[in-house]
Amino acid sequence: MIHVNSLDLDEYFGQLDFTTVRTNKGITYINLEAGFDIETTSVGDGPDKFAFMYIWMLGIGHQNKVVYGRTWDELQGFIDTIIDRLKLKEDYRLVIYIHNMGFEFQFMRHYFQWTEVFAVEERKPIRALLNGAIEVRDSYILSGLSLANTARNLTRHKVKKAEGDLDYTLIRHHLTPLTSEEMGYCENDIKVLTAYIKEEIENNGDISKIPMTNTGRVRRYVKDACYYNNKSHRKSSIGKYRRYRAIMNDLTLDPETYYLLKAAFMGGFTHASNRHVGKVIESVDSIDLTSSYPTVMVAEKFPMSRAKKFTIKSMEDYRQLAADYCLIMTIKLEGVTNKIGYESYLSESRCQTVKGALIDNGRIYSADEIVTTITDVDFEIIERVYSWEKMSVANVIGFRKGRLPRPIVESILKLYEKKTALKDVEGYETEYLLSKGMLNSIYGMAVTDVLQNNIEYSNNGWRKLPIDVEQTIKDYNESKNRFLYYPWGVWVTAYARRNLWTAILSLKEDYIYADTDSVKMLNYEIHKPYIDAYNRAITKQLVEACNELDLDTALLSPKNNKGVEKPLGIWEHEGHYSHFKTLGAKRYLYRENGKFHLVVAGLSKQNGMRYIEKISGGDIDKVFAAFNDELFIPAEETGKMTHTYIDTEREQLITDYKGIEAMVNSKSGIHLEPCEFTLSISDQYAKFLKMLSQGFIFSGVKHI
Repeated sequence: MIHVNSLDLDEYFGQLDFTTVRTNKGITYINLEAGFDIETTSVGDGPDKFAFMYIWMLGIGHQNKVVYGRTWDELQGFIDTIIDRLKLKEDYRLVIYIHNMGFEFQFMRHYFQWTEVFAVEERKPIRALLNGAIEVRDSYILSGLSLANTARNLTRHKVKKAEGDLDYTLIRHHLTPLTSEEMGYCENDIKVLTAYIKEEIENNGDISKIPMTNTGRVRRYVKDACYYNNKSHRKSSIGKYRRYRAIMNDLTLDPETYYLLKAAFMGGFTHASNRHVGKVIESVDSIDLTSSYPTVMVAEKFPMSRAKKFTIKSMEDYRQLAADYCLIMTIKLEGVTNKIGYESYLSESRCQTVKGALIDNGRIYSADEIVTTITDVDFEIIERVYSWEKMSVANVIGFRKGRLPRPIVESILKLYEKKTALKDVEGYETEYLLSKGMLNSIYGMAVTDVLQNNIEYSNNGWRKLPIDVEQTIKDYNESKNRFLYYPWGVWVTAYARRNLWTAILSLKEDYIYADTDSVKMLNYEIHKPYIDAYNRAITKQLVEACNELDLDTALLSPKNNKGVEKPLGIWEHEGHYSHFKTLGAKRYLYRENGKFHLVVAGLSKQNGMRYIEKISGGDIDKVFAAFNDELFIPAEETGKMTHTYIDTEREQLITDYKGIEAMVNSKSGIHLEPCEFTLSISDQYAKFLKMLSQGFIFSGVKHI
């Protein structure tokens, strides 16, 4: 790594060997990997919080030197040099990637001119044009992984992410001497980043073809499958394009339908059985569904028409409609009681009205009255879990049922086949990771919201612009590039929840915990008949879907590198735990093969587990006793950081950890400080569990 002021510019830029590529938008890109990063210090607290950069690093070309500087003036000068030496301009650009761009952008934003800023949320830009010539992109949203995990997934240009060499508790500024180890850490981050982008260039063909996001990769793959026979000869695909456009022309939305779909949409079901919360349970088994979301996209029937309004006057009306239509409806239930007792389905946060309810960790156990918008698939589960005194139905819309278009289903099956066949095959690591990532992104692609955030950035900061709902939906309907239909995503999660709930309802009191596509249980051997029956049924359903779409059923059970078939969609045994304890959704601790494992939302698995073992001495009973709703983890042990955005310029005399003083100026920044963690449950949930333990709550009885 070389300081910018010591750089031989002729040598540095002379070593850059690159080609260029011109896009159909008239922009020419330099086909070369480049990355940027900064390191910062945070001081003060309360209104005196202050954060500033003390070193920046920039690399162009993976094999070229990493350049660094200590001040913003040095960076501004080097950026001007890059633009001048490479003759960059608005239609001739260099792309520089930053991992988690929003962080660096907050520090940089007042030092450069920014245009074409595209952000997914306020303060979360993923692309912007710097000084009218350098396109800055976010590599984190592309990889979906931390820089350390991105390094682990490198296949051709191996660079190991350095970890632990920088002590972030030490105060440093631009005059603080850095050790060779610290400088090596800084250089390594750029080497990882440029190696990753180099692989992305090779994987995609050139830098202009790298998608902006991880989901964008699979969108392009599936879109090409829907519209084109051959990506290189799209004119020969006119017939296929027209056929698929005809499908999309019929699959349109209106604002009323969109809002009902939004109201009905729910994600994966994650919850703990109220019968087992807080208890240490021995001999627990875990099963999980193989590729749950891709499975239902192949196996089930989805909305394949525009919405039609219906009136339901009886359950007979409903059953007849549900046979042919995917339905959404707003239901009002009065006198709601829980028939099964050990689990609850309806989410309080998804209801428009909740009166007189008992809440089981965010789920409705019983209620005097609820109003909620659901799909027909949700109603299947609700009927199994609850009884009620009175029901009324409104806002009923239906979409005629049908298989997803053949190109989409075929894309899913080919990605699953590729992921299975290439896993652990030497020399095909890149192809395996690509297919695995794309398969996992299929659902995210399907559920992309029609009304995206409309974020505007100026030197004054961020603001969310109002959305013209009618015009946006009109544009969505008329888009010639659209190949998806928003309602599909709503039913993907609904079908997946239904499949998960077949296990919950079958396991009864042996059910302990569920999370999206997995279930923890007691007495695994006793429940194997259910598992085998489910696996036969889903396999039969998948075969029927393939036959209807004229797809090879062999794609449903591809073989791995050892010649073993890996069927899609089945329950597989995931693990056996000698001990297990849950405190609610996304909060559990288990012991497997002699090792403890912790899962707590918002807390590092490693740091949290390390602290629990530290205070308990590692004894099994003491470890599980320490994992309780009063567990407090001090800030210095969590690894969690609180972010505070600073938008005003500040200048301050800073003394570093070596006693060196420097006047530091920062126009904006992000203050980071360690954050403590308390594993508490809500008073509402604690009260519910107490009433349950004391016998005041019974299944089949509303409440006392």
